[in-house]
Amino acid sequence: MKPLSWQVAAAVAVGLALALETLPQVLRWLWGGRRRPRREVLFFPSQVTCTEALLQQAPRAEPSASTTSSAGCLCSLPHGESALSRLLRALLAARVSLELCLFAFSSPQLGRAVQLLHQRGVRVRVVTDCDYMALNGSQIGLLRKAGIQVRHDQDLGYMHHKFAIVDKKVLITGSLNWTTQAIQNNRENVLIMEDEEYVRLFLEEFERIWEEFNPTKYTFFPQEKKSQ
Repeated sequence: MKPLSWQVAAAVAVGLALALETLPQVLRWLWGGRRRPRREVLFFPSQVTCTEALLQQAPRAEPSASTTSSAGCLCSLPHGESALSRLLRALLAARVSLELCLFAFSSPQLGRAVQLLHQRGVRVRVVTDCDYMALNGSQIGLLRKAGIQVRHDQDLGYMHHKFAIVDKKVLITGSLNWTTQAIQNNRENVLIMEDEEYVRLFLEEFERIWEEFNPTKYTFFPQEKKSQ
């Protein structure tokens, strides 16, 4: 068998080099089409960290862990990752819609995040419990003042859900009330997941409650009996 000429050997070498150069792009394309759904579990109480870098008006790109470095921030709080910062980043990834179904909501950081999404043009809707929305420190009044739609129950039972749906794709749910007490002191859990079936079920529940709590259906005064 005749040995390969230097021209053929050179051609083979060039072809191999080109193949190796394009291999990373091909692999990214293949894996990109099979991206693993998001699964994340957060446990509280959360370490107290600075979240100012996350709560800025300007960035519209999805906030990353590096944004928690808070370059130039003069506060005395430690800078870095925490359960709260990860929850904030999951919320601030919203680009189209955010549905919130919360029993109690008094965390100023989470309240600022929701208002920030509203300012960016995200459609935000909130369902809450009537007995807790007027308590001292509640964020509900501030959300309403900012122009965010809020509806509440009008019955004896608690609206005790604690979940959020981001862009109708990501479900955030667990035991956590969105209060400073729960975030900093309680043993709580939050599950963040991309699952089409679970998101659909929670979205259906939200829409059912949203319609049930429509204020046009409220009865503020008993109806008088019609005269005979």
